[in-house]
Amino acid sequence: MREISLTEVEGLVGTEVGVSEWITVDQPMIDLFANATQDHQFIHVDPERATAESPFGGTIAHGFLTLSLLSAMNFDCVPRIREQTMGINYGFDRIRFMSPVKSGSRIRGHFTLAETRFRGAGMLMTTYDVSVEIENERKSALTAIWITIIQFDPKDRPEGV
Repeated sequence: MREISLTEVEGLVGTEVGVSEWITVDQPMIDLFANATQDHQFIHVDPERATAESPFGGTIAHGFLTLSLLSAMNFDCVPRIREQTMGINYGFDRIRFMSPVKSGSRIRGHFTLAETRFRGAGMLMTTYDVSVEIENERKSALTAIWITIIQFDPKDRPEGV
């Protein structure tokens, strides 16, 4: 994985900093997520019924499953900040589920660094514009504005920031 320094981060604002590898969202993954969240709606876990009764032609992933995969996608492709001691998920300003992810589909994340802001002596808040692409589909699975906090040793903070 590519590494950058705290001094390089601000120069990446406005650029796509990573595109993740493809992740296959198959029925076993969907079933595990359904069990973990206790969301067993038939459109997720019953392939026969979903084929017969839903407009999707089969089962689809939970929107929250797609959202939860952002962490793995981020880890896969967004440059790690060399001085980072820990990353924290701060939240989202906006999430939109644009298109369902059908069972067996492959998805990948696109991350554009939208903003950075130092908070306190040892924290950097980063905001990403994120989209999750579905292979061979026109519409994204989701779009979001995702905020994370990077913690680092305050002695590593660049001069003048």
